[in-house]
Amino acid sequence: MQTPPPLPQPQPVALHLALQTLTWLSSLGVLPGLKNGSIPWRPELKKAAEKLQKNLEKVDLLDFSTAVDAEARSRLIAFSEGVNRYSRHPRTPRPTAAPEFWRDGATRVLDYGSGDPNAMPILVVPSLINRGYILDLTEQHSLMRYLASVGLRPFLVDWGMPGPEEQEFNLTNYICWRLEPVADEIFDATGQAPALLGYCMGGLLTLALAHRRPDRAAALAFLATPWDFHAGPKAPIRMLEAMAPGISTMIDQLGALPVDVLQAMFSSLDPYLTSDKFRRFSALDKHSDKARKFIALEDWLNDGVPLVGPVARECLIGWYVDNAPAKGAWRVDGEPVRPEAITAPTLVVIPKDDHIVPPGSATALADAIPGAERKMLAAGHIGMVAGGRAKSMLYKPLGLWLCKTLTKVNQS
Repeated sequence: MQTPPPLPQPQPVALHLALQTLTWLSSLGVLPGLKNGSIPWRPELKKAAEKLQKNLEKVDLLDFSTAVDAEARSRLIAFSEGVNRYSRHPRTPRPTAAPEFWRDGATRVLDYGSGDPNAMPILVVPSLINRGYILDLTEQHSLMRYLASVGLRPFLVDWGMPGPEEQEFNLTNYICWRLEPVADEIFDATGQAPALLGYCMGGLLTLALAHRRPDRAAALAFLATPWDFHAGPKAPIRMLEAMAPGISTMIDQLGALPVDVLQAMFSSLDPYLTSDKFRRFSALDKHSDKARKFIALEDWLNDGVPLVGPVARECLIGWYVDNAPAKGAWRVDGEPVRPEAITAPTLVVIPKDDHIVPPGSATALADAIPGAERKMLAAGHIGMVAGGRAKSMLYKPLGLWLCKTLTKVNQS
């Protein structure tokens, strides 16, 4: 008998359940210290802690412990119910796939053009970690289809699951052996140099492509693209520094950094984000648009791919720990990547509520590129491209900027 496929779950689900359980038990254990003032609070929390302690002076500790226990239990149950509902919820079919324009190894490029031979081409480069279809999530939430609707011809890179050919790839290989040939193919097919649009980590790959091949970069747009990896909170960097030896050993043993490890690292940036959103999902009408949107987005989040060993080292150690890009030390094919050498019209979009790419990190890229325009959005890293306000907040102004900029470039 064939084993049925595993039910979809937020990855790694064991980590999220452990966090909920630990929060429950630690909340009960800390109550006596909270009431008698013996907890050593951090300076920035001390004032709030003193106020809380004063409010608890006349509260019976046993009654309070019972209430905390009930609340923690309720949260764990709601999270579990949310996960169960997510796992068993019927799935809406994904949008019809765009036709394949180019393929090499695991990498393919999808053509979202409408058939207009004069449409201006856009090469869209997503991260290597998460699937590119976040930019074509549903019929209603698709940056690709919107750009096509305003007369552009978007080409989306789909990196795919690394195969035998990609196991020893580093970033130079992905840029020189995949992105450069694609840009040439687009030029040959359209007679125009494409604009380059990079999202998150894909923005750095896009920058390197534009730096190496300015003749294949009519314009540049960066969405939530990091540059100064030390511009945000220091704690994640210190944690990654401590983890670096273990990460290197894991890569040596496995040849790649597994998806669950990557997901755990992202979860550490906001540990309660997953549990909070699954509790909210447990209360949604399962037939609502919000529920369907939640399913589509979580399915994408849990559909990540491993980072092959050389890329994992270059990104996690070279970028995050050593901050090589901001220091001018990141090299592609032996040459440093210099944003100050970029001459193409450039737009840098910076989400203000991004906990994955802190605004300061993305702002550093705008500061480094001469004449770069910048647009701040009141959104998070994923919400900016797939949230309820993405069309009005990002799609429309981005499409307008690309159309105006490329028209001007083609007329010059």
